[in-house]
Amino acid sequence: MTEPSTDSKSLIVGIDLGTTNSLVAFNDPSGTRVLSCDDQDPMLPSVVRYNDDGSTTIGTRARDEATRFPHSTIHSAKRLMGRSIKDVRSDLEYLGYQIVEGEHNTARVLIPGTEHTEVRLVSPQEVSAHILAALKTRAQECLGQEITKAVVTVPAYFDDAQRQATRDAGRLAGLEVVRIVNEPTAAALAYGLGTGGTEPRTIAVFDLGGGTFDISILRLTPSDDSNPTDFFQVLATAGDTHLGGDDVDHQLVQLFMSEIRSQLGIDINTSEHTFDAQTRTALAQFARAVKHTLSEREAASVRIDLGNDRVYERKVTRDEFESMISGWIDRAMDACDRAIRDAKKQHGGESIDALIMVGGSTRIPLVRQRAGAFFGIEPYTALDPDKVVAMGAAIQASILSGSTKGSLLLDVVPLSLGIETAGGAVAKLIMRNSTVPTRAIERFSTQVDGQVNIKLNIVQGEREMVEDCRSLGEFELRGIPPMPAGVPKLVVEFLVDANGILNVSALEERSGKRTSVQVVPNHGLTNEEVDRIEAESFTHARSDMTRHQIADLIANSTLDLKWISERFEKHRDELEQGVRADLESKMETLRGFIQSAQADWSSVDPNAFHDAKEDLDRASMRVQEIAIAASLRDDQD
Repeated sequence: MTEPSTDSKSLIVGIDLGTTNSLVAFNDPSGTRVLSCDDQDPMLPSVVRYNDDGSTTIGTRARDEATRFPHSTIHSAKRLMGRSIKDVRSDLEYLGYQIVEGEHNTARVLIPGTEHTEVRLVSPQEVSAHILAALKTRAQECLGQEITKAVVTVPAYFDDAQRQATRDAGRLAGLEVVRIVNEPTAAALAYGLGTGGTEPRTIAVFDLGGGTFDISILRLTPSDDSNPTDFFQVLATAGDTHLGGDDVDHQLVQLFMSEIRSQLGIDINTSEHTFDAQTRTALAQFARAVKHTLSEREAASVRIDLGNDRVYERKVTRDEFESMISGWIDRAMDACDRAIRDAKKQHGGESIDALIMVGGSTRIPLVRQRAGAFFGIEPYTALDPDKVVAMGAAIQASILSGSTKGSLLLDVVPLSLGIETAGGAVAKLIMRNSTVPTRAIERFSTQVDGQVNIKLNIVQGEREMVEDCRSLGEFELRGIPPMPAGVPKLVVEFLVDANGILNVSALEERSGKRTSVQVVPNHGLTNEEVDRIEAESFTHARSDMTRHQIADLIANSTLDLKWISERFEKHRDELEQGVRADLESKMETLRGFIQSAQADWSSVDPNAFHDAKEDLDRASMRVQEIAIAASLRDDQD
């Protein structure tokens, strides 16, 4: 554990809330580091399992045991954040868990009920909140003090609904999200490409993660005598909130399922042979393993035992894989082309001085080759592409806390913002790629005589008609004195703050009537839902922590007992009498704790439970040694 040099009141961590993995990082005078304690993997899998007893399992264990609990293990929640059922329909067949429609057309996860729990509807924000809370706990353990503030990164192409959902998730996790930063911009901060020189540089940040892709073109202006801060400005951004490594996994799964159908006669479209949730989850894990192997080797083997002597086996070559994903990479290149054209149109032609690769999917060799060829430059890959965003978030956090000086960060609005006008048209007030924070004011009037209320529909998109854009929310200016059409003078102001969140106000100048709203998108949680969930978390915080600990002990101890009992029964005659008796006693003690905890978790002392488990682990060393020796003898035979 290290002691931070920053005052606790101003300490802010940086968090990369990812589709596949999430990280927390911290920056101080000693440098930037991704936080992990006691040999933890710094990358926390973005996976949450909702257990039968009401507790949750988060991270590596939840991911590794996903095939055992497919209906209650939630992964890739980031792809669901701020989205509707319609938005995520293409993902449904690849998910082991069930997505249903919640309030305001939101995508919600249905957690099946058991004999101990009722059916639950869980929002993606709640899932993400568990991940953020785990990262918060990790940071507190590593830094030795309470953490209440964070800079959280999002894809540059995230819209208002998704950014608001991210803020909601932070709030539910007990974190004040002091700034939302675009992931590519954070990567530029991590590389420090605006420093160490005297001339401005233009860079491209190619960010391809598990679920999303975005490309940002940034101008980095180093500090000098007249400008004491490095200036980071996003010139243009483009991307796809539904393009990432998950899609490659889906392609491989489709290949496996198609060949299983043709080779083994298992037709997924018939009721007789169906791929259940557990099989789908297992297939996705096989796909990820193949993808990772092909990033390092020329071929990868896959072998899937489907039971009843039915085995699917094949080798996937890198050439075959690259042919399969070519169209997927084309989509990313199309977005790069849009970003370059936008940057040139708004800021003039500029050559790209550097290319940064971000996100685990950029480890795929063909991705790096295509990106380098497109921009005509060798990409930067020195920093771990999985960690670079979290590191940049930590640097921005230290700037905001005042512990690091010398950088000024500006981001952009990813999509145009406006309001609906007569006939369903869109009046755009803030154009895409406008630097934030930004403000725009427009004047309107009424279309109907005697109108006393004016309804404002806030929309986002690049099309000219409302039906082709996305509605972010509606509000009304009420109580206007009745006047002839065209007489009222309505002033509408749009303000996008530094977090990319939209605030809208309206003033009728003749009457002085005013109203305003911070857009809570249709696909986000309501304020009441957030308040309720937050209040429940505070009320039950202490008991929930204890219950979580007990649940983990039950699960881990049950597995320990299974493995030790199996070896004990097989090799008991080889154990010394004293060792055998001691082991039997400790196994019985641990069984007692498990049974008591299962009957009533509050009746068990978690520390005593933990000690009993540790005692058994130590006592089992002898039988483990005998089992290993026997296994080695069998291998030699």
